[in-house]
Amino acid sequence: MFAPGSQIGPITPEERRALIANSVVAGVYEKEVDRESALEMLKARAETKAAAAPATAGSAAGAGAGAGGVLGGLGGSLGGMVFGSTGPRGGHHDGLVDLMAKSAARSAGSAISRSILRGVLGSIMGKR
Repeated sequence: MFAPGSQIGPITPEERRALIANSVVAGVYEKEVDRESALEMLKARAETKAAAAPATAGSAAGAGAGAGGVLGGLGGSLGGMVFGSTGPRGGHHDGLVDLMAKSAARSAGSAISRSILRGVLGSIMGKR
């Protein structure tokens, strides 16, 4: 075992340079790295989407300028209400079909569990 080494008072500039040069991480943290930040990535993504949006909007406006364009938007929203939709961040919004299926599954599950529980408790208590 070695006794801890220490010094009373500050070290000299030459000792400081020697310690830095002989360090295990010498040369690693001296390099400056300017990585792309999340804000810069989001701005670049927004700019590419904004540049692509006018091109697609112009072609869609020319194709669906009649009643089909209005009806297509209405059909899309009705489809989202009936069958559900996915939000801009990936979240799923349940539609009427999903909600009805969940409700039916819940009521069937509770009825089955209720009958099993009554049967088990009835056999334990000795009632018929």
